[in-house]
Amino acid sequence: MTTAPKRSAGLLLHRRTADGVQVLLGHMGGPFFARKDAGAWSVPKGEYEPDEPAWDAARREFQEELGLAPPDGEAVPLGEVRQTNGKIVTVWAIEADLDPATVVPGTFRMEWPPKSGQIQEFPELDRVEWLGLERARAVIVKAQAEFLDRLLEHSGR
Repeated sequence: MTTAPKRSAGLLLHRRTADGVQVLLGHMGGPFFARKDAGAWSVPKGEYEPDEPAWDAARREFQEELGLAPPDGEAVPLGEVRQTNGKIVTVWAIEADLDPATVVPGTFRMEWPPKSGQIQEFPELDRVEWLGLERARAVIVKAQAEFLDRLLEHSGR
C-alpha cells in the first residue's frame, strides 16, 4: 500500500525596498536546527489534511506559525514543489509588510534529549526575518528556492 505524500501550504510575504525585493522567512525552531543556517529557513507553512483546501491551510498555518493574522492583499499562486523528504509544499505570495518583532510563534513538544523521557516545548520558528533574495536563496530549504524564482518571474524583477 502506498501512502500519499504529506502536504504543506504557506504564505510567502514579500516587500519592495530600495535594495530590492525582500521575503519573510522563518528559522525552524527546536534542537535540530539550533546551530544551522543553510537549509534551516522556510516559508511559514504547515501540514494539512486532504479534505482541507490548501489556501485555507496556508492562512491557518500562517496564523499558527507567526501568531498573527495573515495579511490582506492579492495572493499570487507560486505552485508546488516536492522537498527531499517527499513532502509537497504549496505556496502563495502576498506583497505585505510585517514587523518581525510582533511575531509570537506557535510551539511544539518533543522528547529532548532523545530517550530521556523529558518532554520539552520549542518554538515552531525561533526567529523570523526579512531577507534579500540572495541571502534567502543561501539559507532556505533547498526545494523552496524555486518559490523565490517564481516570485521573481511574477514581479518582473
